[in-house]
This record gives sequence, structure tokens and C-alpha cells, in this order.
Amino acid sequence: MLGRRIIALLMALFTLAAIPTTSVWAATTTSLAPGDVLIKPLPGVPAIGLPGDTIEIYPVEGVTIQSLQIISILHGPYDLQILGTENGIVKAKIPEDAAPDVYFLVVKSDKGEVAIPNGVWVMKEAPTVLRIVHGSDLHVTSGSKMGFVCGDYFQKSITGILEYCKNPVALHSYTATDSFMTYYGMVGQDGENVINIILATGDDVDTNGDRAGYELLDNTILHATAAGTPFIAVKGNHDHPPTYYTKYIGPRYFYEVIGDFLIIGLDSRGEERHPEMEQLQWMEQVLKEHPDKIPIVLVHHPFWYISRLNGGVVENLTAFDDNDWQQIKKLASWDWVGRNGEYEDIARYFLQMVEKYNVRLVLSGHIHKDKPVLYIDKDGNEHWFYALTTTGAPDKTSNPPSQTDINRGYTKPSWYGSQIIYVYDNGTVEFPFVSNLFDKEKPVSLPVPQKFIVFRQNGEEGTAVKFINELGRSISGPIVLEVPAGAKVDPQATNITYTVLGEREIGGTYYMLLNVTVPEGISQIAVVKEADTKAPEVNVGYLSPSKPKPGKAFKVYISASDNVGIRDMKVQIISDGNVIAEYPAFSMKPAEVSATYFTEVPGVDSESFTIKVIATDFYGNVGETTYTVGGTTTSTTTTTTITTETTETTSTAATGTTCGPAVLVGLALVPLLLRRRK
Repeated sequence: MLGRRIIALLMALFTLAAIPTTSVWAATTTSLAPGDVLIKPLPGVPAIGLPGDTIEIYPVEGVTIQSLQIISILHGPYDLQILGTENGIVKAKIPEDAAPDVYFLVVKSDKGEVAIPNGVWVMKEAPTVLRIVHGSDLHVTSGSKMGFVCGDYFQKSITGILEYCKNPVALHSYTATDSFMTYYGMVGQDGENVINIILATGDDVDTNGDRAGYELLDNTILHATAAGTPFIAVKGNHDHPPTYYTKYIGPRYFYEVIGDFLIIGLDSRGEERHPEMEQLQWMEQVLKEHPDKIPIVLVHHPFWYISRLNGGVVENLTAFDDNDWQQIKKLASWDWVGRNGEYEDIARYFLQMVEKYNVRLVLSGHIHKDKPVLYIDKDGNEHWFYALTTTGAPDKTSNPPSQTDINRGYTKPSWYGSQIIYVYDNGTVEFPFVSNLFDKEKPVSLPVPQKFIVFRQNGEEGTAVKFINELGRSISGPIVLEVPAGAKVDPQATNITYTVLGEREIGGTYYMLLNVTVPEGISQIAVVKEADTKAPEVNVGYLSPSKPKPGKAFKVYISASDNVGIRDMKVQIISDGNVIAEYPAFSMKPAEVSATYFTEVPGVDSESFTIKVIATDFYGNVGETTYTVGGTTTSTTTTTTITTETTETTSTAATGTTCGPAVLVGLALVPLLLRRRK
């Protein structure tokens, strides 16, 4: 009887091992998280001041701060003078001679030492214009979440995008977010100065318990902030409850003062979908204490967005009038007022504060599409509410809309977008790069990261970056790379213009800061210890389904690795010695040089054919493997480098095999079950 149970268990585990998953990678780090030491500042909420200013540091309860230091790739280190502690808040002074920059904050405490990117923003002077770039719904994950793009086109599947172009690009939510951060770091205040701050409005990570996802997000934040552009974020429902959010990004709600501007970050929580009354009362107290500031509010769930108001103008109403409120609440989101009006006291109080304190801009996300609303109250004051499409997530209307989108009533296309908004010190709000903000036919967000994509590969022997620039002009500015100590830019493997500005080890990682010009089209940079002569290693892992039927779609999963990084991978379908089709393959872990790649084949009209995988690294070294489907399954691996001859190994089996963690677990359980029987 027990033997049958063991066999049944093993069969089930073999079946599970053969199923492709998009599960979150397990975090392996045991290092101290920023939020283990501080409540604020954290990577999503920096301390802000001028040289000589006093800033506030909020330690976690029970943590004793021993010293504070700020350091960037070019400046510092500067020791912050601790002036004292009041109600648990540490007061620290920025040195008078500190150079303007966005710094790592190095905190030494009785709990350990941590280096926090975007810890302290030392301004050169208070800005008179807040040049904002708005990103939202980054949905960074250590699992697999991606869409597919080329030019303006965006589709949610490989087969869908191949209807519009032959060479699409996969945008994993990590790649999309990192491209967004890298681009706006380049055109930020230390670059073209198009923007001077990055704001993100929630769903920063796809799963609130994904610690590795938050670590990946912090890495993307670093790529913008270490290049000189500060970042501020609020949480969304995917970050709720804030299991790791408060460890890696910031507190639930907060405020920041930037010269004449006041940024208030709210938490609209999870299923509640709006802030609680206590939080709004806190918000009003903050507004009362800063009467001369221009208020800007960040909150994940939009105040307006039901279908009766698909972006537009609401005017000549006030939340202070009972009759007007009856009209307003019909246009406001059910998330704020409740389907039966059960939360309307919260919604009304919020809008009353928007009017009373003349909040000029409210930024949101959540709905995965662009929706601008201009609310003009009865006094004629303008209040902009802008909900942005997703910057990192593929869950949105395709461009052009797919039949599935159309069947669901989604006819306005979207893409991976962001928005630039200028707020002046007189309260004027401007969308400088959009001619028609209420366009009902096209996306109104800007196509970044859709048209500026950055693929980073950090290997043991070097770092390489591939750029895809379809913006119609070259882009110049600072970029930060993590590199092995002693690595140098190899001009032979680099075709962008660059100047190395500085190098430094911070918190155990070696960074290089460069000023680069990325031309239109595809380009790259390689920073290595020596020229790479090793080809990628590549093998077909499995097919899904394992035995494709003629004419039916199937997926190919590929295991690949390289010492510096893989630039491109493609899959060829070969029948009767001829290449009958070719498809791009994409990494499911784009932040890693050893990863699983996949592609989707719409179907092959044959029972027997060969799959050939070709992986090319940044030096042109090629690794190949073949896998024969039908009859005897044959796997052949070929490696080609620029200095060695081709070598070939072949293995033959009657059928394909499946091996993975589930199989290993099953085999490990056998002796335990037998021991229990004894």
C-alpha cells in the first residue's frame, strides 16, 4: 500500500516539475535592510536640505544611531554632525561644504551598518520649478511579468507582437522600471535637466511579500539617484500590507518639503482603496503647518475614474456645498465614496482639503491607463488629478487593442509610459510635452520606457549594457554601473560615446559613474577585466507541452549563462534541413547572467523538426544548442568563441526528460517514508 502511495507521490511531483511557473525567486540575502535601522529616510523617501541645514533621522524603536555619513560616487564622504535627539528623532547637520548631490546615507548603529541609496538629497538651491516625472505601477518582481514591444506597438504575448514586427523586445517589469529610472537619471538635474525629481505612485512591487523584488527595486532606484536625480514613492495595494515595503522603500505616509513645495504621500491601503480618516486628519495638520507651500499629493487609488468620466474637466462645483456634493460623488471613484456611499465622508473631506488648501496636483495610478481630470472649483482654482498608465506592468490595454481588450470594452490603446509635469512656485501646473491631454484615441503618456530600453548584465568578469533607443534622437547624461573592481571600459566592445567621471566602492559594491551619449538604434557598452573570449552556455530545458502537436503553439524554455552577459538569443525551427521560422527568446530573470529564457512558437506543421537556440554575448561569442522533436530526441550543444574552434557534444535519448526541484524533493522523501514505515 505504501509503495503505491510513494509511486503516486512521485508521479505527482514529476508532473509539477514539468509545469512552467512564474513563481517569485526566494531571497537569499541575509544582509540588514535599510528599514531594520531607520523608519526614514529610506530609498523611497530621502532627507532633503541645503548645505548647512539640519535634517531629521527617524531610527527604528530600540535602535541607537552611532554615526551618520553621506557619500556619493563623486563626493564625500561627509560626516553628519549629530546635534541631539528629541522624541526619538535624531537631528543631524549637513556640512556647510557638502557638494550638491543625491547621497547614500551610511548609518552605523548598534544593530549594524547599512548604506541607503537616495538617503540624503543635498540641493544646490531650492527649486523654483518642480520638474516632475511621474511613474506608477512598476510591479517589479523577482518572478516573471512581461509584455512585448516594438516602436509604438505593445502586446501581451510573443505571438501577438509578432503580428506587427519581426524583432520585438520583451519588457520584464524589472527591465521596464530600470529603463525608466536610467533614462530619467540621464536627463535629470545632472544631465539635460528635463526633470529634477522622480515620483512613483504605488504598486512599486508586484507582491508585497517579495523581498527579492524590493531589493531589485532598490537597485533600480540607485541607478537614478546615484546618477544625481532624487526619487520619492508611495505604496499601492500590491505593496499592502507593507511586509517589506517599510523595510526597503519608506513609511506608509509622510511629507517632504522641497523649497516652496510640499509633497504629501498618502497610503490608500489594500482592499480599503482609500486613506483612513486618521490619515487625512494628519494630512490637514501638515497642510496647516505649511501654509505658504505649494501642495502636491501622491496617492495610489485615483479620486476620479469611473467610466462616466473618461478624463476631462469637472468645474463650477465645490465639496463644501451639499447639492454640489451630490453631483461630485456620482463622478468620484467608488473606491473613495463606496458603492453605496459608505465612505463619502472620507472622500468629501479629502476634496474639501484639496479646495481649502489649494492642492494643485494629485498624482495616482492603479487603473493601468492614463486618465487626467481637471477639477475647477467655484472660486476658479484649478486642481489637476492625473492617473498614469503602468510604467512597469504589462496588465493594460494593448497597442493596438487586442480582440480580448475590445471584447472587455477597452478600446483606447496604452503602452509602457511616464509623464512629465512642471509645477511652478506660483502654483501653475504644466504638461510641457503633451499637446492634447484629453486625446481619446491615443496614449497621452510619454513612451518611456517603451522606446528607451536598457538591458543590464552584471557578470563575474564584467558588466555590459545594451541600449535600444527609438526616441528619434540621441540621449546624453550620467549613468551608473555596478562593475567588478579593476574593470575598465573596453572600446572594442563599446559603440556609445562615454567619459568616466568617477569610480568608488560604497557599501561593498564597486560603482562607476559615466557620462554617455546613447545614439538612436541599438548600442552597447562593456566594462570588463579583460576581453571576453568565452561563449555563452546554452541548453534546451524543456518544452511546454513536452510533445508539441502539429500546428499547435508551444513554448521553449532554455537554460543559459555567461561570464559577462548575453546580448541576444533566438530560436530557429528547422525542418528538412531548412530554417522555416525564427523567434526571439527572452530572459525570465533579466537582472541575472544565468537565467531561464523562453520563447513561444505559434506552431509547426510537422511531427518531426529541430529546435536550434543561438545565444550571442556582447563580444560576438556564440553558444548554440539543438533539440530534435519527434522520434528519437537528440540534444546537441555547440560553442563558438572568437579565439577557439567549435566543439560539439551530442547526447541521445528515447524521450525527453524532466528534472527539477520537485523531483529532488520526491527522491528525498522516499527514505523518510520508508523509515516511517519501519
